[in-house]
Amino acid sequence: MIAFRTGLVALTILLFGASVQASAETEEELRQYVDRNTQELVDKLNAEKGLYDEDPEAFYASMDEELSDFVDFRRIAARVMGRYARQSTPEQRDEFVVKFKRSLFDSYAQALVSAEDFEIEVKEAFINPENQGRASVQMEVISASGNRYPVTYSMYRTNEGQWMMENVIVEGVNIGLAFRDRFTQEMEQNRGEVQKVIDGWGDAIESLNLEQEVNKS
Repeated sequence: MIAFRTGLVALTILLFGASVQASAETEEELRQYVDRNTQELVDKLNAEKGLYDEDPEAFYASMDEELSDFVDFRRIAARVMGRYARQSTPEQRDEFVVKFKRSLFDSYAQALVSAEDFEIEVKEAFINPENQGRASVQMEVISASGNRYPVTYSMYRTNEGQWMMENVIVEGVNIGLAFRDRFTQEMEQNRGEVQKVIDGWGDAIESLNLEQEVNKS
């Protein structure tokens, strides 16, 4: 069970921030497009699983290429840094984007490719009636044994009319907030030295993953 949960978190994190490249106007159009987009990424992942053991760098390059048109890692990384982004230089922010993206692959790839078979059902999409530029999409990840795990995508509409994911909640765990809290902890432990936090971010992600698994076990 713990292995599958780790794989589940890995899956949603690697899909974290996925851009839904459609100007869907209705909730059903949005649901259908998220479903199609998600299934395509999962198919790509399944097709590349064998590559991970043969050539991890090739696996990373392949997944990075697939996700580059869908994931705004710069926006995600800026939110993770939070108020500390103002204390960093442009070069440090660029470096953190690269480090943040790579740390996701390095920390979660093994769990992801080792996870048991699963299916994803995109259930419903809700466009905020008070803000048409915001929406949430609810889905379930279904394990081979039939267990269902709830996942929610929080989304926003760009000025160009495209829907983009800005956060993921997995089994009640707010992934974006968890990363931001960890960045804050690292800043406090390193006495506000941004560069040290950036340099050690890969280890911080691994530690966060272990803590989440212990809490769920």
